[in-house]
Amino acid sequence: MPWTSTNRIYAKPSSTSANETPSPSLASPRVALTAAEDSGGRFELCDHGYGKSSVKLLHVHRDEGHHVIREFEVFTELKLASETAYILGDNKEVVATDSQKNTVYLLAKKYGVKTPEEFGAVVVNHFLYMYKQVLEAKCRVIEYPWERLQAGTPHSHAFVFSPIATRWSEVSQTRHEAVVVKSGLSGLRVLKTTQSAFVDFVQDEYTTLTDAVERIFSTIVEAEWIYDNMRTADFDNAWLTVKDAILDKFAGPPDTGVYSPSVQHTLYQAEKTVLEKVSEITWIKMTMPNKHYLNIDMSKFPVNVTKGDPRHFIYHPIDQPAGLIYAQLRRRPKSKL
Repeated sequence: MPWTSTNRIYAKPSSTSANETPSPSLASPRVALTAAEDSGGRFELCDHGYGKSSVKLLHVHRDEGHHVIREFEVFTELKLASETAYILGDNKEVVATDSQKNTVYLLAKKYGVKTPEEFGAVVVNHFLYMYKQVLEAKCRVIEYPWERLQAGTPHSHAFVFSPIATRWSEVSQTRHEAVVVKSGLSGLRVLKTTQSAFVDFVQDEYTTLTDAVERIFSTIVEAEWIYDNMRTADFDNAWLTVKDAILDKFAGPPDTGVYSPSVQHTLYQAEKTVLEKVSEITWIKMTMPNKHYLNIDMSKFPVNVTKGDPRHFIYHPIDQPAGLIYAQLRRRPKSKL
């Protein structure tokens, strides 16, 4: 089932309206079918859902002697059109979470797992097609970062765990509406030892921080983005483009580096590069908390104790408290004129 087929974008309409509930018998008393009815209008069930968490799977594609692996952790979530499972304890429309787990394995076996985004769409569409009582389906997929072992040449069937960053995707779809694909990157920890500063900020009676014209810049990057066009998106390439843009704007060329006047500036430059290079991405949001490495004051110690190789610099790692910087960059809507 190719990603580009139209049934990957819109869920098949059910024969029953999403909000329609069976009419009670005229001969019997009215049964409360919603929280509002049950509470005499005092309360409402404003959100509800259920699913299966941490469904782990390893997909191995064996092509003669060449093997490819991808390992995932999958989370499913369903929202039913009816509230009767909560209000009446009626489970007739409940797709068991164990069935959701089995569905993940069976769909992976049937269609394979090319990317987290495409597999999430397969899972979401399956639930909407298969069960007319499902109003909304979500699937979150986390990928474990395996890379092929390099033993002089790429190994045919051996791999090494390489946790530089974690890739994830969250696919959601409401019946009769378009699928929404959000992707992300987490845990990308980076550090550079020069070409970073933070000066000319507000100085007032609350300020003790002094200008830093030279400092260590370290952070753990979190990023997420939304796709506008899923039919043409190359999800693997887009994820690599985001990662490479972050690393490039953080580090710069290997021989000269790049100057960073603030975390905010570096973050913005990376987001702008992503939108310039991946046309299918509507917006991207990044978070870059400071992971401080502070100078240690050696002036209180005798010179004969501290004297040594002048190329040695010692810093004190401080994780908390930490500054938190974030921004979301999106494309401006095109003028209708």
